[in-house]
Amino acid sequence: MRTTVTLDPDVEHYIRETCHRRKASFKRVLNETLREALKPASTRQPELLAPKSMGHAPGVDPRRLSELADELEAEAFLAAESARAYGNHIKKQ
Repeated sequence: MRTTVTLDPDVEHYIRETCHRRKASFKRVLNETLREALKPASTRQPELLAPKSMGHAPGVDPRRLSELADELEAEAFLAAESARAYGNHIKKQ
């Protein structure tokens, strides 16, 4: 089927980049991209990522890192408040 479609500039750029990278025609890249994007969800293969080490030291539980971040944030806040109060105390003297 032949049809006319107006593409947004960024979409055209992505397609042309892909054409160059794959060394394929504009028509082929456009059709393959649309075909993949419009497939029913049940026929799509999930993209699996290879597991990677997070580089934590032994004994570090990555599920508790948010607790550590909360503690560090609270300490920083209290230190800033203390410094502000100390600065106000000096100004009054």
